[in-house]
Amino acid sequence: MPQFQLFATTPKAMETLLNDELHTLGITETKATLAGVAFSGDLATAYRACLWSRTANRILLVLSTFTVNSQEDLYKGVQAIDWFSHINPEDTFAVSFSAKNSPAINNTHFGALKVKDAVVDQMRARFQTRPSINTEQPHIRINVYLQGETAQLSLDLSGESLHRRGYRDINIQAPMKENLAAAMLLRCGWPKIAAQQGSLIDPMCGSGTLLLEAAMIAADYAPGLLRDYFGFSGWKQHDADCWQRLRDEALQRKRIGISKLPVIVGFDQNRQTVNAALTHIANAGLQQKIHVERRDIEDAKPAESWQPGLIVCNPPYGERLGNTQETAELYKKMGNTLKTRFLGWQAALIISDPELGFRLGIRSQKPITLFNGALECKLLRLDINERNFFIPKAQSPEERIEQAQENSQTDHADAHAPMFANRLQKNLKKFAKWAKQHGISCYRLYDADLPEYAVAIDIYQGEQTWVNVQEYEPPKSIDQHKADQRLAGLLAELPKVLCIAPEQVFLKIRKKQKSTDQYEKYAELGQFHRIEEQGCQLLVNFTDYLDTGLFLDHRPIRQLIQQQARGKRFLNLFAYTGSATVHAAVGGAIASTTVDMSNTYINWAKNNLALNRHTGEHEFIQADCLEWLAQAAEDTDKRQYDLIFLDPPTFSNSKRMDDVFDIQKDHIQLIRHALSLLAADGVLYFSTNFRRFKLDSDALAEFVVQDISASTIPEDFARNPKIHYCWRIQHHA
Repeated sequence: MPQFQLFATTPKAMETLLNDELHTLGITETKATLAGVAFSGDLATAYRACLWSRTANRILLVLSTFTVNSQEDLYKGVQAIDWFSHINPEDTFAVSFSAKNSPAINNTHFGALKVKDAVVDQMRARFQTRPSINTEQPHIRINVYLQGETAQLSLDLSGESLHRRGYRDINIQAPMKENLAAAMLLRCGWPKIAAQQGSLIDPMCGSGTLLLEAAMIAADYAPGLLRDYFGFSGWKQHDADCWQRLRDEALQRKRIGISKLPVIVGFDQNRQTVNAALTHIANAGLQQKIHVERRDIEDAKPAESWQPGLIVCNPPYGERLGNTQETAELYKKMGNTLKTRFLGWQAALIISDPELGFRLGIRSQKPITLFNGALECKLLRLDINERNFFIPKAQSPEERIEQAQENSQTDHADAHAPMFANRLQKNLKKFAKWAKQHGISCYRLYDADLPEYAVAIDIYQGEQTWVNVQEYEPPKSIDQHKADQRLAGLLAELPKVLCIAPEQVFLKIRKKQKSTDQYEKYAELGQFHRIEEQGCQLLVNFTDYLDTGLFLDHRPIRQLIQQQARGKRFLNLFAYTGSATVHAAVGGAIASTTVDMSNTYINWAKNNLALNRHTGEHEFIQADCLEWLAQAAEDTDKRQYDLIFLDPPTFSNSKRMDDVFDIQKDHIQLIRHALSLLAADGVLYFSTNFRRFKLDSDALAEFVVQDISASTIPEDFARNPKIHYCWRIQHHA
């Protein structure tokens, strides 16, 4: 059989695992690189990797490598391939294109279009007909990766990411990708434990991903057996007999392996996720081999007949789910359960915050870095033995807040606090006068003006005055006790300077964000307060979330929308609590559409609008904005809007994407989708808070693009001109 150059992609930090895995499949000539492994082999080798790899995302068959210094170079490089040897003129195909550090092409959408044109033009010239695009299940999927001046053109043999095994069909909150689960299990030695008939328990099993991956590893069950579609299925050079032989061999190995499975058990306190796990287990045909039941972490324990083995789980870690204080308490409970009921077992947990690991009270081996999407995590491996137990002393952020608030009522305040008070009084004199002159009731009073007091302080005035304090997490070089002392002094001075009660001051810690955003939940007190902004009534909340429901730095753009909305149709994407929609409605918009994926924020937006007098028709849509916008852009009978506000997050997970949405990488496609809904004389305002963002102006050359960032930064945020960027985008007249 002919030999091919192949490349397997994988998430960062899993390259070594993938390399080792390919060796176990009999593939000896490998070279690990960033996020993948290059190797060579015949078609059977490529098929075997698709069928058996537990850690890869995709298997690419490299067709050519060529230099790209211009758009024409890309077009010619793709046309150099005889595409009739891969598909027929009436077949379908799809293109995925990515670029890194390319001087010629840095827009993924444009690059994909050039690749498509090259294939279509070649086939049309030869056969007077052309293949069509099918993004779901095309006959072939073409992959182009352009790094610098070098393009690698490949066929994607996997079709869709290999982490999609085929057993998952119920979406639950914060699911774990299957190849990450497999990586966890491989890293903590599960194959050896399973071979010795050690048991496996996941005490927070969610939808059962770790249970299923553990069973498939232990049973020699090929992860690709459940899939009914691969990227080679419609390829003209597909060897169906070879593929069938490999599947038959895998089925035989699975039958033998399942009969030798050790005990595998999952617990979860949520009835919905238990039902999801049972469904997935049945989909994999393992309903008689994996036991799942509803049980809280405090009630998790092994039966006497179960041989000690591995406890493994993907517990909540703040960025994912729930209240941070509750999460810390959950880890305490987990640690107590492990210490009292699982002596002699091994344990493995994936976490993003080392503080939560300390909460377990069990010393771990050296943590291993893995990535859950874009979120950097640590895999903790624990030997549950009394010699490794300790009493956690570290405080959670919430306990630090509580302690600081207690200190603020004592005489332990920082001796330098008067310096902070003087600066606060100076700012108050300036901004209170400015706010009154411009009819502004909510504004930023202080933003780390003094390095020793790294907080942001926002004033909210309604039926009374509230103060929202956000402490920027101090660097590790700063002594924690000293930081707490300064925080206590700050909290003591604030009520005095502002002449308010301490109960009107709210404090939160703003950590450096990873793949999370401003919507992280803190509590569920449900205490809302009404404020007014340019004649609009809005609800804010100081206790339940990191942000209050109103981004003060966007005040000018909301006012601009209100001034321009009369008689217009308005679209608010990634709408959060819908404050821009309220401004548009109060400004006289005849219709509006508000889209956000969170039901909580859609309801908040509805309540905000209900506080205000308005006319027109206003719809609220709970949906993933990326999916909704892509679908709306494809509709033949497109919606049309005169005014659009597009303020996406820096990162976002999307079910239709293998990886997270990245505002820098994906902004052109997002903006183009939005512009397809913009009326001929309409205006789109695009804004982002990503401080290192660079707009790809060349990719929007056919539109009128104006940077209006400077005019949308209000005076109370002028000390930080990179708080956001904003552009006005229109069609050419």
